[in-house]
Amino acid sequence: MRTLNILLLFAGLTMLSSCVSMKKFTDVEDKLNNANQEIEQMRQRNSRLETANTELESVNKQLSEKIKNLSDELEEAKYDLNVQKQRNISLEKDLERMNQQFEAQKTGSSSEIEKLLKELQEARNDLNQREDKLIEAEKILEEKNARLMELQDVLAQQEQAVKDLKTKVMNALTGFTGAGLTVHEKNGKVYVSMDEKLLFRTGRWDVDPNGQQALRNLSQLLAENTDVNIMVEGHTDDVPMRGSGEVKDNWDLSVMRATAVTKILTQNPDLNPERIIAAGRSEYVPLATEDTPEARQMNRRTEIILTPQLDELLRIIENN
Repeated sequence: MRTLNILLLFAGLTMLSSCVSMKKFTDVEDKLNNANQEIEQMRQRNSRLETANTELESVNKQLSEKIKNLSDELEEAKYDLNVQKQRNISLEKDLERMNQQFEAQKTGSSSEIEKLLKELQEARNDLNQREDKLIEAEKILEEKNARLMELQDVLAQQEQAVKDLKTKVMNALTGFTGAGLTVHEKNGKVYVSMDEKLLFRTGRWDVDPNGQQALRNLSQLLAENTDVNIMVEGHTDDVPMRGSGEVKDNWDLSVMRATAVTKILTQNPDLNPERIIAAGRSEYVPLATEDTPEARQMNRRTEIILTPQLDELLRIIENN
């Protein structure tokens, strides 16, 4: 009887252990599925980022071509105007010569006088037509000048907006610049670059407290400046990462870091999440290409790219 009780107890413990193991396996499997879904969402956001960059490059290319075309048309119109003026001067001289001939031949035959009068009238008609064309050419030249000046004025405003935004960012991040954080301007954008040491531990994607404070300061500034588009890019070095959990490689790590930074920025309720695009760039946009520890450290970074909206420039391009 005692032996039977022991057997029953052993069987019960075995069944309980199996149930616990199965529950752990199910929990891990659910977490893995959730992580895969989140990584897929990040890759889709990365695709939208590339599309947005392509559109921005297209706008800049259209603008450059438009300015060049207007400048060429302006030079051509100036040349045509000078040619027209020279022709008018020549025609006026011909009219003066014909008037002199007419005065000299007043005593001549009636037919010669009529011929001169006809030639004189034709010359005057031609001069009137040329003057009309000259007035029209001057009007077109003024319109081209006005469009060119409008484009140049908006470009100057855009450049000033970028400079002002850079100054605001540097003021908001006073105390962090030089401690793994730099702010610079390039191609009409403001880049806030944060070294890995400011935000993350090696191979991790949870943001350190010091980095969180810098991001909160920046999020307050961005909430107050609603006409700025925001991109958050995660970058790694070229050392392969072979994880076995949620993050398996450098692509996953860069996406998770960009997402972690974005989530801290959007903790500010006044910052609209629709303004932000988060994406991972892995190791493929390095700052330095040397095979050294210093170069790899430079490449492990998170960049927050700020772009003033281009609505006014787009309007001018469409209207011209």
